[in-house]
Amino acid sequence: MPAYTISHIDLSVSDLDRSEAWYRALLDATPVLAGTNDEYKFAYCYLKTPGGALLGLIQHADQEDASPFSPRRTGLDHLSFAVRDLEELRRCAQHLDTLGVPHSGIVHQPTGDAIAFRDPDGIQLEFYHLTVRP
Repeated sequence: MPAYTISHIDLSVSDLDRSEAWYRALLDATPVLAGTNDEYKFAYCYLKTPGGALLGLIQHADQEDASPFSPRRTGLDHLSFAVRDLEELRRCAQHLDTLGVPHSGIVHQPTGDAIAFRDPDGIQLEFYHLTVRP
């Protein structure tokens, strides 16, 4: 098997401008590519995070389902952003508070510590400090 890493993550959003502004503020991300795909009828924006991850935001012209996001529906359960230690996780909680983003606070789990929250479309996200190494 060839070695690989994840190239990027694309999230379908209902309002591209709103989501781009929200994720830029949340992740201190920089836009690197934006445009439209006329053949498949969607607009997109790709953001690069300071850690190097590439996050794509996609707004489809013909959105199929307007129901809120649910991690219990087949597909994405949640997207997790890694932080290096518990102190960094505490800074994430303060950052979410500054942005006015409701969150779980730090929750201690068997594999690490997490802060869960949702984006403007209700997509479940988390900042995570992994304490168990695979």
